[in-house]
Amino acid sequence: MQKSFFKSALVLGLLSAAGPFAIDMYIPALPAISSDLGASTAATQMTLMVFFVAFGVCQIVYGPVSDMVGRKPPLYFGLTVFLLGSIGCTLAGDIGWLIGFRIVQGIGAASVMVIPRAIIRDMYTGAEATRLMALVMLVISISPILAPLAGALLIGEFGWRSVFVLVSVAAVAGLFMLAVFQPETRPPAERIRVSVRSLVDGFGLLLRHGRFLGLTFIGGLGFASFFAFIATSSFVYIEHFGLTPIEYGLAFSLNAVGFFGASQMAGWLAGRFGMLRVVTTATLGYASFTVLLFAVTVAGADSLAVLMALLFCAFAFLGLVIPTTMVLALEEHGPIAGMASALGGTLQMLAGAVAIVIVSVFFDGTTMPMVTAIAACGVGAYALARLTLRGDLAAQPAE
Repeated sequence: MQKSFFKSALVLGLLSAAGPFAIDMYIPALPAISSDLGASTAATQMTLMVFFVAFGVCQIVYGPVSDMVGRKPPLYFGLTVFLLGSIGCTLAGDIGWLIGFRIVQGIGAASVMVIPRAIIRDMYTGAEATRLMALVMLVISISPILAPLAGALLIGEFGWRSVFVLVSVAAVAGLFMLAVFQPETRPPAERIRVSVRSLVDGFGLLLRHGRFLGLTFIGGLGFASFFAFIATSSFVYIEHFGLTPIEYGLAFSLNAVGFFGASQMAGWLAGRFGMLRVVTTATLGYASFTVLLFAVTVAGADSLAVLMALLFCAFAFLGLVIPTTMVLALEEHGPIAGMASALGGTLQMLAGAVAIVIVSVFFDGTTMPMVTAIAACGVGAYALARLTLRGDLAAQPAE
């Protein structure tokens, strides 16, 4: 059982990392792409935004399909589309073609975000599901910890296109792991009937479920803050603070260490104190550090060390929020776990895309737009957690 548990975490984590890998390895290249293709900062950031939109919107398709035909067929399809998009990005001759192939990449990557979460719900619920979700996130942490540094090294030696060559190799590896190591967890007897009515009924139920929506957007605001950081941090760290791409990769990795290190505590804390208290306490910590960062920035502090330290603390608390809200949102919806995962993922990715658009519009080369967006997300997540879970917390016995 224990061996199977960790095997599942490894396989699902590596599959789920394909999408983040295509983001994290790519962001150190943004200034180089802007220069090489003669594109504006806003146009270059658009390659991120369209990826997130496609990544989010297409989850709404993969989830229900996986409920209907099983988990593996749509994973095969998505990874193949992701591979084709990655090859296209490698060959793109201008910013327009790069934007187009990033959309194709996002369409494929959506499958490996939504379906592994449904697979986890197929196998476990409660604290065990949180523990597996956290272990999957630990495996995913390979991407934001190592990918920016690897991307920076590749860019320095071979140019930004080499990033997409390696992403293509990762897609091929994902197809191999899916074929060899991942069993089907949605047997034919548990698949729902393929019909428009089943889709309407399933999504209608979820959209009327206030607790599901509240938990989804708590995590969604967390994702939005991280996406705002992703969209602007390479310009802030490299152009504003003068870091090299390799130094930026190391600085980015520090935040990832905090996020994924804390996420490994989520399962234990959920078992000890309950997932509801973990969510509300963690969102309070997350909001507190983002507001503190905003306050010191408004006061005139323009220190890379202060920025990195407070972001490390804020994203560490976020590492407790994300896996617990994912599990809680899916827990009551086992028969339509694919739909629930799809709708939740779509709403969260769209929140992230909106954050990228807003922070890109107001970006002025300083830390202020990024810090403001992150603080707004932190406060919103805490307020929504209190609103969504207040009844459940009142009914939960004190420890």
